[in-house]
Amino acid sequence: MDHYNRIQHAITFIEQNLQTELTITEIASHAFFSAFHFQRLFQAISGFTVHEYIRKRRLSEAATVLKETNSSILDIAISFQYGSQEAFSRAFDSYFGISPAKYRKSDTDITKQFPLNFLDFSTSTGREIFMNKPIIMQLETNLIYGYEYKTNLNNEKHYEDIPGFYQHFGMNEYFLRISHKKRPAFSYGISTNFEDDGEFSFIVGEEVHQFAEEAESGFVQVELPAGTYAMFVVKDSVQQTRDYIYGTWLPQSKYERREGPDFEITDVCHSIFPHDMKIEIYIPVQLY
Repeated sequence: MDHYNRIQHAITFIEQNLQTELTITEIASHAFFSAFHFQRLFQAISGFTVHEYIRKRRLSEAATVLKETNSSILDIAISFQYGSQEAFSRAFDSYFGISPAKYRKSDTDITKQFPLNFLDFSTSTGREIFMNKPIIMQLETNLIYGYEYKTNLNNEKHYEDIPGFYQHFGMNEYFLRISHKKRPAFSYGISTNFEDDGEFSFIVGEEVHQFAEEAESGFVQVELPAGTYAMFVVKDSVQQTRDYIYGTWLPQSKYERREGPDFEITDVCHSIFPHDMKIEIYIPVQLY
């Protein structure tokens, strides 16, 4: 439940500052999460990104100001952090299907984005019945040698990109360039190097007994730290499982995500793409 309360503190901060410049880092600090983790939780729980929520709330409040004041459209645009009247009008029309000028003069009803109450989400547990509970386990340090790709949380771009990363890795036979393999039949996908703007690295590779003296161009050597992890078996899809982890299980559990990469392991020999993949997802966690 604490996750929901903490995110609600950030929502309150957003509401108090819709007419000022906002950064993800600043918003996340009011929930006491890292910027990246805050974005991941927010999106998994609400269904849209932090940036999308702020945009919808600003346009919704701007629509109210249009109706209730005589302020110029330019002044309203600037006050809600749009650089020009043209940019504001395009965004307004795209969201509501009507220009600001026409809306001000009409009796058209529009559907506004009202402030979210994340405490309402705390009673929504419908997805949980379709998922297995995780196994909480202690893992030793693992050494991974793999190829680094870049993707982004925004608009769930990573869900589109990651299958292509695996395909690129296989088609180029990068697995043949990995020596000292420890588990050659298991492929690792590691999410790491998180940036405040939602960008992160996704590394496809394999576990090794020891690192090479120097990684080849494009390849990286990653140490997965020892510690406590929650392990989830993927039933339907990686996306559905990850949405469940961050949108349902984690906020309602006695655990919180600790710093460090999360990763997935695919049993390559027993997987049939794309409908029968044997995948486990590991999330670094700690008790409150």
